[in-house]
Amino acid sequence: MFIRMALHIGMALAAFVLLGALSLASIAAWQLQSYVETRQSSLGIEAADILEAGGRPALEDWLTEEAASHADVEIFILDNKVNDILGRSLPPEYRNFVRTSVIGKASDTASNFQPVRLAPEIIGPDGEHYAFLVLPEGISVWGSRATALGVLAAALLVIASVAWLIARAFSRPISELQIAVRELASGNTHARAPDSVLSRRDELGALANDFNSMAEQLTSLMENRQNLMRDMSHELRSPLARMHAALALAAHTGESPGTEKSALRLDRLEIEIRNMNKVIGEMLRYSAAENLTSPKRSLLRIERILRELVEIEEIEATNKGCQITLQSEDNLMVIGDSELLRSGFENVLRNAIRFTADGSDIQLRARRVAGQAGDHILVSVSDCGPGVAAEFLEDIFTPYFQIPEANNQRQGTGLGLAISKRLTELLG
Repeated sequence: MFIRMALHIGMALAAFVLLGALSLASIAAWQLQSYVETRQSSLGIEAADILEAGGRPALEDWLTEEAASHADVEIFILDNKVNDILGRSLPPEYRNFVRTSVIGKASDTASNFQPVRLAPEIIGPDGEHYAFLVLPEGISVWGSRATALGVLAAALLVIASVAWLIARAFSRPISELQIAVRELASGNTHARAPDSVLSRRDELGALANDFNSMAEQLTSLMENRQNLMRDMSHELRSPLARMHAALALAAHTGESPGTEKSALRLDRLEIEIRNMNKVIGEMLRYSAAENLTSPKRSLLRIERILRELVEIEEIEATNKGCQITLQSEDNLMVIGDSELLRSGFENVLRNAIRFTADGSDIQLRARRVAGQAGDHILVSVSDCGPGVAAEFLEDIFTPYFQIPEANNQRQGTGLGLAISKRLTELLG
C-alpha cells in the first residue's frame, strides 16, 4: 500500500509539472501574440513620423490615444533618462532591465561596434532621442493572472484525478470491508470479504483474508456453542429421565428409607448423578479444546509425561486386573503444551483400559522414528480389546459416535477420542 501511495503521489507530481508547463506555454504564447504583432507592426514608424511633424506634444497626444487602443500590451516612449513622456512609471520588475539592456548607453565615440538596443529609437526635430518600448500587459517575471489561473486549474485537475484514483484504489475496498464487518456484527455469520478485495496483494488484501479467518473462527465458535448445548441436553435427558422415574417410583410405592429396595434406588441415583457429572465434564473439556487456538510452547520430555500418566491411570487398570507396561526411549524432546499432550494421551489410554479384556496387559510405547522431513516421536497404545471394524476407524473420532457392537461395553461419553484428535491437530 505504501508503494501504491508513493506511485500515486509521484504520478500526481509528474502530471502537475506536465500540465503546468503546457498551460504556461499555451497561455504565454497566446498573451505574447499581441505583443509580437504590436512590436512587428508599423507603430514605431508612425510614432517617428508624428514626432517629426508635430514634435513632442503631438507624440504625447498620439501615445495617449494609441496606448489605450491596445489592451494586451503597453506602449511606452522613453526619453534619455528612461522616463515615459506621459509620466507613467515602468513596472518595477522591468525598470532596471530596461535601463541597462533595452535602451542601452549611447556610444560617445565613432566605432564599428554599437551596443545592443532592444527597443527602436526615434529622433525628434530638436535632435532628442526617444525609445519606442512595447511591453506585454500584465506579464512580469512571475507570470500573469492568466498563467496563475492556468497553473491553479492544472493543480485542481491533478488533485481531483488523484483523489478519484485513491478513492477507487483504497476507499472502495475499505467500504466493502466495512459492509462485511457490519453484516457480521448484525449476526450474519456467512458475511465474508468480497473476492475483489481478497485478490489484492497489499495490506488491504491481507486484512480481508484475516477478516475471513476471523469470521470462520467466530462461525465455528457459535456452531460449537450451539452443538454443545444441543448435545448436552441430549446426553443429560436420559439420566435425568431415569432419575425422575426412580424418584417417582419410590414415592409411589412408599418405600422406607432403610429398606433394601430403597438402598438400591439410591445407588442407582448415585450412578446416574456420577454419569451426569462425567458427561458435563467431558463436554466442557471438548468445548475448551474446540475453542482453543493458541497452545503454549515449551520444551518437553515425552517419557516423563507418559510415566506420570501411567502412575495416575494404574489404579483404574488394577480394578480390572490389568497392568500397564511402559517402554520408552530416553530424552524424547518435543516442543508443545504439556497439559494438552497429557490430556490427549490420557483419553487414548483410558479408552484402552475401558475396552481391554480383564486381566490383560496394555502396552504403552514411545520411540524416535526417522523420516524424510526429520525425526519425530511415535507414541503407541496397544490393548487386548475387541478392536474396531475398518468401517468405523474414521467415525470413532467424531463426537458422540457409538460403535453399535460396543454399546453394551461403553461407559464413556464418546468425546475422549474427539478431544485427542483435536489436541493432536492443534499441536501439529
